[in-house]
Parts: sequence; structure tokens; C-alpha cells
Amino acid sequence: MLEHGGNLHDAIKRFNRPRHDWLDLSTGINPVSYSVPVLAHDAWHRLPESNTEFIIAAQSYFGVSQLLAVAGTQAAIQALPRLRSHSKVIVAAPAYAEHAYRWAQAGHDVLQVPFEALDSHVPQCDVLVVCNPNNPTGMTFSAEKLMRWADNLASRNGWLIVDEAFIDMTPTASVAAWSDHASLIVLRSIGKFFGLAGLRLGFVLAHAQRLSALAEMLGPWAVSGPAQEIGRMALSDVPWQINMRKQLLAAGTRLHMLLARYGINATGTALFQWWPEPKAQAFWQHMAESGVWVRLFTKDTYSIRLGLPHVEEDWLRLEKALAAWQLNNPIDAFCVNGEITHDEK
Repeated sequence: MLEHGGNLHDAIKRFNRPRHDWLDLSTGINPVSYSVPVLAHDAWHRLPESNTEFIIAAQSYFGVSQLLAVAGTQAAIQALPRLRSHSKVIVAAPAYAEHAYRWAQAGHDVLQVPFEALDSHVPQCDVLVVCNPNNPTGMTFSAEKLMRWADNLASRNGWLIVDEAFIDMTPTASVAAWSDHASLIVLRSIGKFFGLAGLRLGFVLAHAQRLSALAEMLGPWAVSGPAQEIGRMALSDVPWQINMRKQLLAAGTRLHMLLARYGINATGTALFQWWPEPKAQAFWQHMAESGVWVRLFTKDTYSIRLGLPHVEEDWLRLEKALAAWQLNNPIDAFCVNGEITHDEK
């Protein structure tokens, strides 16, 4: 299997540091998770029937009339390639690595294309996969551009898959409202924004025929009863959502500014920051030895991604580690045409 963030057990064993002494910033998950109350006993006792109130809450949150709940969008990412015959697949790169991996594993022809080159490649593919906002870079596409691509693909029975795992902080940028389009498949998750990654709950938004085929492939009881009940509460809690968006946008700005203070020109979303790092392996090693677990990327471009600290103590710990890194790796940062560039000593 591919390596992902959140693998804190590996850090514990590799660096011989106990779990309580780690600051895990290796994922882009909200550090303030939705508070889950005690559930009714039958949520655990009964087989997970389809919960009408849960479905209505999800439809209202995403602004759609039809969707399929799945055990995390990873379940859909693995299943969708098996619903198509042999296809030419383009995945916008860099991106969440499971997309390209699962299409290739299912025997399709997969080409990873940089974001800026996608326009010229869309007419040549049967399936286009885009993360919007992108993980790990935070790059975004307008809904207008995505729907132009969707129209192009629909003309030859193609698919546009848009993974919107990180779009909850900017919901107006979503293409969910057009998910009944002939070619469009939208993936949504409550793991990131709601901080409930361990619940394994996601959604596929698409037209009814495609959802029916996917449901048949995934089989019965795909989403647990407790997950449905917790999902219903979280998706219905509008005051929590409004307040959390404000908090996360402020925290994301704070993280971006903190990195800039130490000469790092990062991009990302409210939940994470990412940057190409010429000394990525050394940076990752330094942070781990400081008890801060970050995400190291070594394929194509060496880079680093880190998520939001939680409490003030965590922010101070991150800053201390960054200051120690800069002390041993001095960089002169200067501005050229509004962009920070670096001159390493």
C-alpha cells in the first residue's frame, strides 16, 4: 500500500518517542473534531439500515437531491475504476496518490499531468481526475473550468471525477450542485473539515444510474449505524459549521504567516500548508527529532506538507522547531514581483 500521513505508529517506533510526546501535523485534518455525544444503543446493536434523516441531512449540506454514502471516499476511489472498461485516465499531478494508483491497479492507462497542462490533455482522455482544492499543493480550479471539462468528457461518455475533500472551508467553490451532469462524479468527506477521519464516512455525488452501480459493487451495510448517526448530527449542525470555518480560516492564515516568518513560502488551504523543499529529507528528520511529525513527499518534487496545530502549546512547539531549523539552515528571504524567493547560505 502507498504511504500516507497519519502514520504516527511508524514515527513512534522509528524515533523511539512515546505517543504523548508527538505533535502530529502529518495530515490536513481539523485538529478540533466535531464533539460526538453518546449514541443510542441500537446504533451499535442493529445492522446499519439506511437512515432517512441522515440522507436528508447530507443532501441539505451538499445541496443535492441524490448521493451515496460510503465508508470514506477511499472506498469509492478503489471501486470507481472497476466500473469502467479499459480507459485512458489523466490525473492532475501532484495529487492524492491513491487516485492514480487505483486506476493503474485496475488495468487502465494512467498519465499524471501537471495542473497547468491539463487543458491540452482533456480531449485525449476518457477519465479526468482532479482534486479541488488540490492535496497537497492547495491549487484550485474554478467551477466554470471544471464544468467545461465535464461537457467535453460527456460528449464521449467520459468521466470527470472531482475530489472535494478539502472544499468545506470554501463551499461556494464546489461543483456539487451540478453532480447530476452526465460525466461528473464528486467525492466529499466529513473526515477533514469535521475532524472525523476515524469515522470513515464519505459521499459520492453523481447521477442516479452511476450511484446505483456503485452501491451494487460496494454491497450492503457499507456505512455503519454509528457513522450514519454521527454524520447526521455533524451535517445538520449549521452553527458549528459557521463558527468552525471562521476558526480554520484564521488558523490557516496564522500557519502561512508563521512559515513565512522563517523563510518558507508555502501554499495550501485553511487546513494545511505545502512547499517544495530542497532539503526535504533533512527538514523532515529535524522536525521528527523535535517531536513534530510532518508529511514528507519524495516522488517527483521533494516537498513538505504540515497541518494545523491545535492548542497554543502546539503552536509554540512548532515555532521552536522552525526556529532551530532556520538557525542551522540560514536562508535570506527577499521579494521579487511580490513573491518570496530564497537564497540559501
